[in-house]
Amino acid sequence: MVENKTKPTKQSVTAFVNAIEDKHKRADAKKVAAMMREATGSRAAMWGTNIVGYGRYHYQYASGKEGDFMLVGYSPRKQALTVYIIAGFKPFQPLMKKLGKYKTGSSCLYIKRWSDIDEEVLQQLINDSVKHMRRKYETS
Repeated sequence: MVENKTKPTKQSVTAFVNAIEDKHKRADAKKVAAMMREATGSRAAMWGTNIVGYGRYHYQYASGKEGDFMLVGYSPRKQALTVYIIAGFKPFQPLMKKLGKYKTGSSCLYIKRWSDIDEEVLQQLINDSVKHMRRKYETS
């Protein structure tokens, strides 16, 4: 069975965040971290070398593949702050219309500048995503 490449590590989240050179990116990372902590009630953990994740869920596909992954997470990438909304964006279209300026991938929300988005809407998106995941999967 193929395992996820992105797994929790023992790397320090605090050291990772404090090592972000750009003070604005570091501040943005701390803001989104507080939102995720509030939404999940979980402590942060490093997933791989550059993703901070909160909570966990267990999935099992019809193919038999199963594993664990974070409920939500973020990574302060060079080009944009990447917010991982694992539930995807389809269930949250009304919120997405209010969020502001961003780009998305299947579960990735790319925020170039914090000032481009509405913080309250982002908090609601994170909260709703966590609730969605908890209804759908076994979580911890």
